[in-house]
Amino acid sequence: MWFVYALLSAVFAALTSILAKIGIDGVNSNLATAIRTVVVVAMSWGMVFLTDAQNGIHSISNKSWMFLILSGLATGASWLCYYKALQIGQASKVVPVDKLSVVITLILAFVFLHEKFTAKSIIGCILIGAGTLIMVI
Repeated sequence: MWFVYALLSAVFAALTSILAKIGIDGVNSNLATAIRTVVVVAMSWGMVFLTDAQNGIHSISNKSWMFLILSGLATGASWLCYYKALQIGQASKVVPVDKLSVVITLILAFVFLHEKFTAKSIIGCILIGAGTLIMVI
């Protein structure tokens, strides 16, 4: 089931890029990011209440709070940079560079989470990097 959700995530991420590129025309990139964020916050909390998950907030550990907050800060920084890049660049070039996050994630997972780097993942990283380079040249 994780694959279905991951695939849906990719489809929605692609739609996000195209819709954002159209919507950001003539709008300050920081303002556009803030508007998008308000929508995401409303959707997220809506799902929390729809699934009755709000009761779990009391059982979140301090460590989890800290890392979720840091993750939120990283997401915010990513979105601010992404919208600025999308505003001044072509979506067909910005998006592939943004997807280098896959390679960076694999490297960080190896270093910090001690996940295994297999021959398959190394080849995949090289191909993603090469593909990104080819797409932006």
